[in-house]
Amino acid sequence: ARTVDLELEAQIDILRDNNKKYENILKLAQTLSTQLFQMVHTQKQLGDAFADLSLKSLELHEEFGYNADTQKLLAKNGETLLGAINFFIASVNTLVNKTIEDTLMTVKQYENARVEYDAYRTDLEELNLGPRDANTLPKIEQSQHLFQIHKEKYDKMRSDVSVKLKFLEENKVKVLRNQLVLFHSAVAAYFAGNQKQLELTLKQFHVRLKTPGVDAPSWLEEQ
Repeated sequence: ARTVDLELEAQIDILRDNNKKYENILKLAQTLSTQLFQMVHTQKQLGDAFADLSLKSLELHEEFGYNADTQKLLAKNGETLLGAINFFIASVNTLVNKTIEDTLMTVKQYENARVEYDAYRTDLEELNLGPRDANTLPKIEQSQHLFQIHKEKYDKMRSDVSVKLKFLEENKVKVLRNQLVLFHSAVAAYFAGNQKQLELTLKQFHVRLKTPGVDAPSWLEEQ
């Protein structure tokens, strides 16, 4: 029979399920970032086109000018939102592809240790059911020795997984709480057209925009 730690197995199942969901959020946020970058790029081009026409159309100078200013402001706010989204992506990416991945590697080692432990335990149980004589006693002793080694390895890996799951849960809640508040605040400020609040949100979360290249998105870094 397979050795089962019901509580630990349940925690591992939840982690694997959550990891798939976080990977999906990461993928969708990356898609949103790409789409927003393309929109900002188009708004800049449209703003430039309106500005050019404003200079060359005396009778529509003001109307083209208003539209140029609006598109440029939208692009500026879009770049700021893009900064917040890319910061969110970087943090969730670290959580999924480093922190959770590291824990899942330990889980695999634990599961391998459990399979080996069960195999040596079964061998010992079968030998103990058989005869005990001069031929079998050395085999039983050797089997007992191997069983003990793999039991200790299994117990250690079970303890390691338990500790890692505990620390991961604490780290995950801290990281995601921070990032979800940032994401919500930035998106809400952007769609409310609140430029000051949008910039303040990035400042609160220590997000700093790098100077963007001509055709490159504004990537982020922590201060």
